[in-house]
Amino acid sequence: MTDGDQMDTEPIEAVAASSAPLEDEEEDCSDLATLLDSCDDLASASDKIPVLESILNEPANRYGPKASAIKERAVYAVARAYCEDNRFDDVVTLLTGTTCAAFFANITKAKTAKVVRAVLDAVCALAPDQLDMQAQICRNIISWCQTEKRSFLRQRVESKLASVLFQQDKYGESVAMVDGLLVELKKLDDKQLLVEVHLVESKVHHGLRGMAKAKAALTASRTSANAIYVAPALQSQIDLQSGVLHCEEGDYDTAHSYFLEAFEQLDQLDDREKAVPCLKYMMLCKILDGLSKALGISATGAAGIRSDRNEADISGMISGKRGVKYAGKDVDAMSAIASAASKRSLKEYEAVLSKYPHELQDDLLIKHHLGTLQEQLLESNLIRIIEPYSCVEIDHVATLIEMPLAVVEKKLSQMILDGKFNGILDQGKGQLIVYEDSETDKAMENGLKVIDNIDKVVSSLFDRSQALRSMMV
Repeated sequence: MTDGDQMDTEPIEAVAASSAPLEDEEEDCSDLATLLDSCDDLASASDKIPVLESILNEPANRYGPKASAIKERAVYAVARAYCEDNRFDDVVTLLTGTTCAAFFANITKAKTAKVVRAVLDAVCALAPDQLDMQAQICRNIISWCQTEKRSFLRQRVESKLASVLFQQDKYGESVAMVDGLLVELKKLDDKQLLVEVHLVESKVHHGLRGMAKAKAALTASRTSANAIYVAPALQSQIDLQSGVLHCEEGDYDTAHSYFLEAFEQLDQLDDREKAVPCLKYMMLCKILDGLSKALGISATGAAGIRSDRNEADISGMISGKRGVKYAGKDVDAMSAIASAASKRSLKEYEAVLSKYPHELQDDLLIKHHLGTLQEQLLESNLIRIIEPYSCVEIDHVATLIEMPLAVVEKKLSQMILDGKFNGILDQGKGQLIVYEDSETDKAMENGLKVIDNIDKVVSSLFDRSQALRSMMV
C-alpha cells in the first residue's frame, strides 16, 4: 500500500464536485507556463525566486488541473533555487509558511503529501551537509501535520527526521523517535514504512555499538520486506547494513558478498554517491581478510600475531570498468591503505590517514576498523622487533619502529597486561625485560583438579551425614 493510498483522502464525490466547474470551462494557464519557462533563461537562483513565488501567489487563484501541475513544478523549482542561493532559512519555512499555503489548501491531501515528500527529498539531496536545516524543516512539517491531523504524512517525515538525527550523531533522540514510531506503525501494519524505520533503528544501534539490537532490527526489517515489493534503492540499503554487521563480526567474506550486492544495485541505478561507499567497504573487507590470514588478526583483537607470512592477499580489489568509473580520492585512499597495510609500515599507514582524513575518518565503519587495524599492526611490529631479545632498551624499540617513545612505552605496558607476551618494564633503566614462555606445569594443574574433586566428595558426604542425624533425632 502506497503512502498516497493510505493518506487521509477526501471523499471522491467532493473532489469531483470541486473540480467539475474547472473541467467544464477551458482553463487558460498560458501566462503561468510562460513565467515558468522563462526561469530557464535566468542564470542566477536569486533571479528565479521572485518569478517562481509570483506563480504560486498569482492573483487569479487558479487551481485547476493545468494550473496545479504548473504550480507543483514551481514548488520544486523554488526549493532548488533556495538551496542553490544558500537561503536555507527560507527552505525551512517554504512548505509550512505563506508561500505554499494557498496551493496546499486547494489540492487533495494525497497530492499535498506527494509534494511535501518530494520537496523534502530534493532538499536533502541538494544540501546533504546541512543537517541542522534538514532537521528543522522536518520538525516544521511534523508540527504542521499535527495541526492539520495528517497522521500518515507525519509518520513519513518522522522516519526521515530519525535518519537525519542519526547522521547528526544524536543517537538518543533518534532511538526515542524510532521507538514511538514503531508502536504506531505496528498497529497500522504499514510494512513499507516498517522496513525503513527498522533499518534506521539498526543503523542507530550499530552506532551505539549494540550489535545484538542492530541485528534484531535488521531481521525485523528483512521480515517486513519479504511481504512487499522493495525498491532496488531500499534493498541496496538493507544489503549494505547486512554487510556492515557481518564486517563488525569479522565475517569478511560474507560482508564482501553483501556489499557487492548493494554495489551492483546502486551501480545499475547510477547512484555514484551511494555506490562509492559500497566500493570502499568491499576494499576494506579485502584488506581485513588478507591481513587476518597473514597476521591472524580478528575483529575482537590480535591473535597469532607472530605469523611468519609476509604478504597479505589484497590484490585485485578494483579493476576494469569499475576502477575507471569510480576512480577518485576515495578509491585512492583505500588503495594507499592497502599498500601500507601490506608492507606493515606504520609510518606509511599514519601518513595515509593524515593525507585522506575526510575519506577515511568520516565513515563510522571504516574509521572503527582502520583504528583497530592500526593497533594490531603496531602490536605485530612490536612483537617482531622484541622477539630476538631477552632485554632491550625501549628507546631502541621506538627508533626501529619510528614512533614516539611515550607511545611505544604505553603500548608495551598494555600488551604485558593483556598477556600478549611475558615481561616487565624497567622504567628506571628504560629497558624492557622479556621472559621466556614457560610451559605450563601439568602436574600442578592435575593436582588442583584432584583437590577440587576431593572437596566436592567431602562436602557431599557431610551433607548426607547431616541429613541422617536429623532423621535419627
